[in-house]
Amino acid sequence: MKYQAAHHELVASALVTKIAHEINPENQVGCMLAGGNFYPYSCKPEDVKMALDKDRENLFFIDVQARGYYPSYAQRTFRDKGVELEIHDEDLEILKNTVDFISFSYYASRCASADMNKGNTSEANVVKSLRNPHLEASDWGWVIDPMGLRIAMNTLYDRYQKPLFLVENGLGAKDTVEANGDINDDYRIDYLRAHIEAMGDAIEDGVPLMGYTPWGCIDLVAASTGEMSKRYGFIYVDRDDRGNGTLERSRKKSFYWYKKVIASNGEDLT
Repeated sequence: MKYQAAHHELVASALVTKIAHEINPENQVGCMLAGGNFYPYSCKPEDVKMALDKDRENLFFIDVQARGYYPSYAQRTFRDKGVELEIHDEDLEILKNTVDFISFSYYASRCASADMNKGNTSEANVVKSLRNPHLEASDWGWVIDPMGLRIAMNTLYDRYQKPLFLVENGLGAKDTVEANGDINDDYRIDYLRAHIEAMGDAIEDGVPLMGYTPWGCIDLVAASTGEMSKRYGFIYVDRDDRGNGTLERSRKKSFYWYKKVIASNGEDLT
């Protein structure tokens, strides 16, 4: 059963954390979350409740890893699904070895409604979500929501009171190579600039952020769609969706921009 398997994974994760701290108390152990809040599609109570349920579903593993115990809502979930976990007292003690920080990815926020169904949802955000009518979206339907990053960071810190580490953030887009070889991906620069500014706002809100790594430095096959044409990198790779190309690397405009961002520690975003 998947929930029993998940329990074993959570115990194993906590045990690894315990061992890491025993080896060196200065070791820092984190966990990984596909971040992004679910917004209610409307103020209808049923939509608000659905957004709450979807957020809890997404945060379930982290709730255990960061808090050290199963959240109260899990009991309702298990009961509704007819799940009876085999949990030993020793397991509960091991789970108390919580992670030191929360690492997470953020590409887009999500939207939930009580009326979600196969006909009105997409998996553009990896998980099923309604299209938010208030936000622009990429060519692959991922909404562009820098404010959502600030909201997600505040939500995570309020919930866990642990430092955060944003380890994935970027824009998948189709890049055009100009006749002179230039790749002017201003849209990627605009996306990253807005999200770095949102990170700064969250830090000003009091959220401790350990670091930031965008996705990614070089073009590769997109895991979500299996395409080469869905590019995230600062470095262009000459390869198409059929595997044709020389694999030659070329710096995009965003490469030089992000080099400047790194050199200024995020101060220069122009």
